[in-house]
Amino acid sequence: MLGTAIRMAGSEDGDGERRAGYDRSMRFRTANIGKAGIALAAGGSLVAMAGIAAGGWAVRNVKAYDAARTRTRCAGFVEQTVIINGSTINYAAGPAGEKPPLLLIHGQGVDWQSYAPVLPELAGDFSVFAIDVYGHGGSDRVPEKYSASAIGTDLARFIEDVIGTPVTVSGHSSGGQLAAWLAGHRPDLVHAAVLEDPPLFTTVLPRARKTWNWVDLASNCHAFLQSGETDWIAYSFTHQKLWDFFGDSADRIIRTGLRRHVRHPDRPITLLFMPPSWNDMQRSMLNYDPRFGDAFYTGDWDHGFDHEQTLRGIRAPTTLIHANWKYGPDGILQGAIDDHDARRIASLIRDVELVEVDSGHDMHAEEPRRFIELVRSINQRVR
Repeated sequence: MLGTAIRMAGSEDGDGERRAGYDRSMRFRTANIGKAGIALAAGGSLVAMAGIAAGGWAVRNVKAYDAARTRTRCAGFVEQTVIINGSTINYAAGPAGEKPPLLLIHGQGVDWQSYAPVLPELAGDFSVFAIDVYGHGGSDRVPEKYSASAIGTDLARFIEDVIGTPVTVSGHSSGGQLAAWLAGHRPDLVHAAVLEDPPLFTTVLPRARKTWNWVDLASNCHAFLQSGETDWIAYSFTHQKLWDFFGDSADRIIRTGLRRHVRHPDRPITLLFMPPSWNDMQRSMLNYDPRFGDAFYTGDWDHGFDHEQTLRGIRAPTTLIHANWKYGPDGILQGAIDDHDARRIASLIRDVELVEVDSGHDMHAEEPRRFIELVRSINQRVR
């Protein structure tokens, strides 16, 4: 869910390199936003963007995920659907074989294709199943199931009916919460778990109101649903809190994006100077249900989901990945969890390895080789 979280470089009070190195590969959070934002703010946006467009950097920003998806198809991944408890779940399955099963659960605002940078290599070690969470991608829009408990219940049934054997589960962001739910509530179905920067404890109100996800995506979803407007793509693009970091250039960027949207309403609004994961999220937004984000605004997502009790129930070997984070001058947590949260989560899980990574929130996309290494290594701890 925190795929939208913005991490800006810099340390406020000497808390160390983890804050200062805040988000290397989400370039608008570091180098990209620094280079592009400064150039645009200086009034040279047309020249800057023309220069960017001429380079491989811009091509990578827009086309990286297309290339990764092509590699994923070549690796034998096929999309399929299944009806679970009356609702359709869309998923991609890797080549069938005798390898141990791996279930991947994406974060809010994206879909299974966000794992494209790591799927081909993971398929060498696992029988991979990457799902679309309800409200995303090709899965059903079922707002009555937009809670961790309801989705977790259906994912347990997915493991039973589709995979047919206990799994290693890896979830990113809100998908990490779902992975924790599965490991804590259905330990019979989980051999091992990788929790990739999960916003455990930080989505719970009232604390959630001081997190990036709540002030950005969740609040935008709620406002859109209350507004009576019908063009979610235009609304979400216009109201991203990200534009706060672009100063006077923000209006120019928004106008450019909206003009493109008018010409091509069925295409995502991509920007050459934004990083691959941001552009891919704009693609995913075409099939995103804003009522899903509203569940985080209202707190419905956490209804019946006791984070502490869930973590205490995890018996499987677990890797907790903790990415870079920072508190902004407004006190908003720009990230999923802070160091205190990470230590608290780790203290509640019986068999856990806490891995701090010098990466932004989308670690599997930003540091794919490291992510693959961590997923592979978790199975060595399975008894």
